[in-house]
Parts: sequence; structure tokens; C-alpha cells
Amino acid sequence: MSHLSTHVLDTTHGRPAAGIAVTLTDAAGSVVAVGTTDEDGRVGDLGPDLLPPGAWTLTFATGEHWARLGFPVFHPRVDVTFVVPEPPAGHYHVPLLISPFAYSTYRGS
Repeated sequence: MSHLSTHVLDTTHGRPAAGIAVTLTDAAGSVVAVGTTDEDGRVGDLGPDLLPPGAWTLTFATGEHWARLGFPVFHPRVDVTFVVPEPPAGHYHVPLLISPFAYSTYRGS
């Protein structure tokens, strides 16, 4: 099982955001893993079994989601950078809440 998962919620429509491409990159910008949110807006298994300590970035291709729904695209992507400490502290779940003109994120459980 991966050390990382994510969940994208479309707060404008009050439902999960399916079909969003998600890319995980390391501090050097190298792609480590890719995934797409499922019908529940989740990517439950993204990346290696254990993320080494350091900075990581999740990139969410949100523009395609809004374009599909006929909304203007203000944020074509969302980059969420987070740090895995030494030693790593459990599972990392990074939810993303999106609307056409705003987004927020937090460390989930």
C-alpha cells in the first residue's frame, strides 16, 4: 500500500471530482507517480510504499475538470507541496477542495 493518497472534492457541486489527473514529483521535479481520481474523487494508492523525507509536490490538473463542466478556467492546475519529515510520520492523505475560483487543502487522515 502506498504511503500517499488524495481526494478531490468539487465544492461547487457538492460531489467528488472524478477524472482529475494527479502527478507526484520529488524535490528535483522528477515524476514519481501518476494517477487519476476515481468516481469517488480518490487516488488511493499513489507513489511508493514509503516516501523518503523531503519536499514532494502533488499537481492536480483541475482545468480540464472545469472546462468539461463549462466553467471558465482560472486555476488550470493546483500544486500542493508538502514535507515528509525524518522519520516519516504515518500515512499521508492530502485532500483538495476545489471551486472554479478557489481551492484549499489540508493534511487528512
